[in-house]
Amino acid sequence: MSFSVRLRLSVLMLLEYFTWGAWYVTMSTYLITALKADAVQVGAAYANLSIAAIISPFFVGLIADRFFAAQKVLGVLHLAGAVTLYLTGSVQDFGSFWWLILLYTLLYMPTMSLANAISFRQMTDAGREFPSVRVFGTVGWIAAGLLIGFAKVEASALTFHIAAASSLLLGVYSFFLPDTPPVKKKVQLSDVLGLDALVLFKSRSYWLFFITAIAVCVPLAFYYSFTNAFLNDSGMSNAAGKMTLGQVSEFLFLLLMPLLFVRMGVKRMLILGMACWILRYVLFAYGDSGTGAWMLYGGIVLHGMCYDFFFVTGQIYTDRKAGAAVRSAAQGLITLATYGIGMLVGSYVSGFVARQFSHVTAAGPVYDWQAIWLVPAGITAVFLLLFVFLFRDDDRQ
Repeated sequence: MSFSVRLRLSVLMLLEYFTWGAWYVTMSTYLITALKADAVQVGAAYANLSIAAIISPFFVGLIADRFFAAQKVLGVLHLAGAVTLYLTGSVQDFGSFWWLILLYTLLYMPTMSLANAISFRQMTDAGREFPSVRVFGTVGWIAAGLLIGFAKVEASALTFHIAAASSLLLGVYSFFLPDTPPVKKKVQLSDVLGLDALVLFKSRSYWLFFITAIAVCVPLAFYYSFTNAFLNDSGMSNAAGKMTLGQVSEFLFLLLMPLLFVRMGVKRMLILGMACWILRYVLFAYGDSGTGAWMLYGGIVLHGMCYDFFFVTGQIYTDRKAGAAVRSAAQGLITLATYGIGMLVGSYVSGFVARQFSHVTAAGPVYDWQAIWLVPAGITAVFLLLFVFLFRDDDRQ
């Protein structure tokens, strides 16, 4: 891969994740502050991304990959997304907002797979070349958080307008990416759904991991849906900017993964990941912006261990269990189950729990954050205990 192509793909990844990060992290703060949405409505808004994650593979696998050049589809989706994001930030009622953010997520989610596909098609050794390109996605997400945080627009519609400008730029830029013509191959519904990977459930250890992975997405949804609103409510300044410490942590722990994986094995890595989730939510439950600020920072930084040690380890474990024959199907199935079904359920559960532990005053809703954060901590603790006693790494390598 030439330097020119590498540079163009790196810019693609930066803009792809800048666009997402500009509105996603702070959406709960905007909804609660500007649109006076309640907790269930916040959860419903975040659930739209999971709905889109379930539908996206059908569009990419059955339509985009077969009939159109990937860079052109990417461009059209981002241009349409720019218009939708601008309108999303312009409406004044939650009903209109919900439908627009659903439309936008349906437009955006396929672009992640398309961006990856465009990158992979230009590489001769994806295992070696892709990480150095994909890391610019993390850079883009961090840049978005820092911009939104330092500009102090977390509760403003400007977050959606900034994302719209980025999406517009990326839409135009996409047409100048390397040509990626459609792959002329027959794709069946079973391929898209990853049904060939059901053979993995012959292993008791894998179906236990699979169920645990879906269940753990419920507490994950609490983090994505309410952390920014919680930090702002707690009095932390520049919350969006400081939340990028989680992405920095994710990047650093990802570098340590190969060494830790060899030393600890699958089971211990997964257990450590879930233990970090419990610790993160306990820190949030008892932290504050005063003397307990270190707990808030600790909870943010733990995001790297929470995500890498469980989800990345899970992807590696799935890859090992699947083998070459059903590798792609297995990854598709676990992604659909976690970010689709698991996060969908988690988004609504987090909304209902947050509403249960809140009350409305003349100044707006008041949340009992300690009670709210102890719920995902408890959910994770239950499944951690089940996992410790029932899971057997019968494929330790």
